[in-house]
Parts: sequence; C-alpha cells; structure tokens
Amino acid sequence: MATQADRPEVAALRTRVFVEEQGVPPEIEQDAADATAVHALSRDAGGRVVATGRLLLREDGRASIGRMAADASVRGRGHGAAVLAELHRQAVLRGVTEVELHAQVTARGFYERVGYTAVGEEYLEAGIPHVTMVRRL
Repeated sequence: MATQADRPEVAALRTRVFVEEQGVPPEIEQDAADATAVHALSRDAGGRVVATGRLLLREDGRASIGRMAADASVRGRGHGAAVLAELHRQAVLRGVTEVELHAQVTARGFYERVGYTAVGEEYLEAGIPHVTMVRRL
C-alpha cells in the first residue's frame, strides 16, 4: 500500500505514463479523489515505484479501480498484476463484492486474463479508446 510519503513518486509515475507518454492533459490526470482513494504500488529491485493504481469506494457498496500505470521499462513483468491483486484485496477487506474499471482498449486483454468482463461499447476518455469492465470479487 502507498503511504502519504509515497505520493510524490506515485504522482511522478502517473505523470510519466499518462501525461508524457499518452498525452492526457495534466489537469485531469490528478483529481480530488486522490486524497480519499486507496493507493497501491509496486517497486522494482532498486526501490523505484514502477506501477500504481487506486481504489475508489462508492456509496452503493461497489468500488472502482483506476489510474493503473506501469512504467514502460517493467510492462509485462507482473508489477501491474501485483498492484491489481492488492487493490482487489483491499476492496474485499472493505466489504466490496464487485469492482469496475475503465480500461484502455489496449489493456483489455490484461484485465480479461484476471477475470474482468467488458460491458457496453468502447468510448473515448481523455482522447483514448476505453471500455468499462467489471469483476466479482
């Protein structure tokens, strides 16, 4: 789990992935939900934050996962999967039975491999094709 002290490294990773690499406007990448979200992270052997994601609890007892980011240098090496597994664990600890996320279409297979199902049509979010996906926990 990420602590307050980890926030600058988490923010830097998200800026590298979303703003610099993918062209997401910086003003929408970080938002007020960061203050109340449960953040998870993964570090490489050198201690650098290389993957992150956040869990947002909703009033209806469900939760959403978002801001999943992995540094380009570690993609495909299990860091994103580890972050996602920790977010699932944290959701279960909080009584959540179903999670939803907005997956970039290029990451759809990653989420399908860990039990997510796409619902609805593709749409643009921050100019990037996405699909909503859900998973029971």
